Amino acid sequence: MHEIITLQLGQQSNYLATHFWNTQESYFTFGEGADESPVNHDVHFRPGLGADGTETFMPRTVIYDLKGGFGSMRKINALYEDQEAETPAALWNGKTVVQKQQPIDVSEYQASLDTGAATPELTTQSVRYWSDFSRVYYHPRSIVQLNEYELGSTLMPFEKWGMGEELFASLDKDHDLLDRDLRPFVEEADQMQGVQIMAGIDDAWGGFAAKYVERMRDEYGKTPIWLWGLQEPNTGIPREKRLLRLTNKARSFAALSSQVSLLIPLSIPSRSLASSVVLDKASAWNATALFNAAMESTSLYTRLKPGSDQANSATMSGVTDMLNVFGRQTIANLQMSPMEPPPATPAAEGNGMQILSGRGELISSLNEMSYEDQSDSGRGVGQDHVEPLDVDLSSLDENLGFGASRGGRTKAHLFSQLETARGDDAIKAASREEDYDKNQEQHGSHTNRTSLIPCWTATPRIFRGKDGAQRRDPLSMRTVLSTDSSVMTRLRGLRTTVVRSIGLEDREDIGNELAEVAEAYKEGWSSGSDDDDDDA
Repeated sequence: MHEIITLQLGQQSNYLATHFWNTQESYFTFGEGADESPVNHDVHFRPGLGADGTETFMPRTVIYDLKGGFGSMRKINALYEDQEAETPAALWNGKTVVQKQQPIDVSEYQASLDTGAATPELTTQSVRYWSDFSRVYYHPRSIVQLNEYELGSTLMPFEKWGMGEELFASLDKDHDLLDRDLRPFVEEADQMQGVQIMAGIDDAWGGFAAKYVERMRDEYGKTPIWLWGLQEPNTGIPREKRLLRLTNKARSFAALSSQVSLLIPLSIPSRSLASSVVLDKASAWNATALFNAAMESTSLYTRLKPGSDQANSATMSGVTDMLNVFGRQTIANLQMSPMEPPPATPAAEGNGMQILSGRGELISSLNEMSYEDQSDSGRGVGQDHVEPLDVDLSSLDENLGFGASRGGRTKAHLFSQLETARGDDAIKAASREEDYDKNQEQHGSHTNRTSLIPCWTATPRIFRGKDGAQRRDPLSMRTVLSTDSSVMTRLRGLRTTVVRSIGLEDREDIGNELAEVAEAYKEGWSSGSDDDDDDA
């Protein structure tokens, strides 16, 4: 079944993963006459039995977060209520004192889901934790709270890269985390396609992820591992903390780039966003919704049914091989452009079909609205540069004052790219562009086209139409995941900025590792004046 197992490391990653699972839940269709979903749900969801024998279908994921990070979510949910362990008999005959922390109130949105009432519109103020807008149930085995650190602590914040390394080493020594947390999901898989990890790379979770991946490589040496590396906005924070984040980021790239199959950094650009995107950058709920729109779109082909008319399905391994041209280019850049879909066609409007989601909500057909990407910009046989889209999420050099500008981004040498167009009319356009696609594939490019992104009440209204109004209909989206030479310039700049702030014992090793990673993006082409600029 080509299952994919997900690891969620930390608060920000769990915000992103919650959007991701909400989107996956939206692909479940019920109702007579419903179109069959193009998504193979078995890739990301596992079947099981609840406490009362009811069949369940829950994400194949392991969720790590700090104490207090789960909000009102309980480890034992309604489907497994009866399996909660009984309180063991006390071994102490003396007087006992029980201290209980005040529980976090369930959000109004979650309460409405539990009761089947109409869900309220969420806002940045009403979303306190990622669990406040989660629409799926998780298996109790998926929930792992790390009590060694507390979310939002000012006395011992979980923000230094080394803290994550030490925490993983301590936990793994006591429990063997892979055996306890990951292996049960791996053994359930018939034919595991790979592992996707969502983790912060500019805080202590980067160190935790690096150690986790290192252990995974010992156990699953050839398994594709994709890591979506999240970065928090640096706007408005003190210079020392910003430098700390950049140092953490440098350590993450140095440690992870040689271990993972693909590392896709995600950050909100500090420059003004396109007019089609309006969001509160300080809100994790808003920022990760933007990340999810791009991430979910560009990885959709890994969970499509084989032979689907929607698009060509592919595997994590196949895409990795396509993007990693010379074997050492594991860092990929992600860009996106929200697009305005046309009105529904008369045939779609008159088909009279009603489709219900897994929550029993009425939705539009996945195929009802679509768009056709007819842009000729940047096309042509032998394309060797990166075509810029509206939003570049992969910036490694944000707030540093160096590196490729928006204009310079278009001049980056392109090694390979994967373009995804959301919208069913684009599939028809593919047949008219067959000759073009064949030529593009010869130069390491491939285009997938599939259905639109559904919108839900749990998704912030961050996208705007041409008239500036909030978009509430299914979204059209164009994304490009590419390996290109801009990584070299940006990593060299990052190295120059942070190498002197790294301790003497690690400075040379990390500096050399970053330089080596950057060098891989010069292989196969001549960058001219960049050849000898590494004098940091």
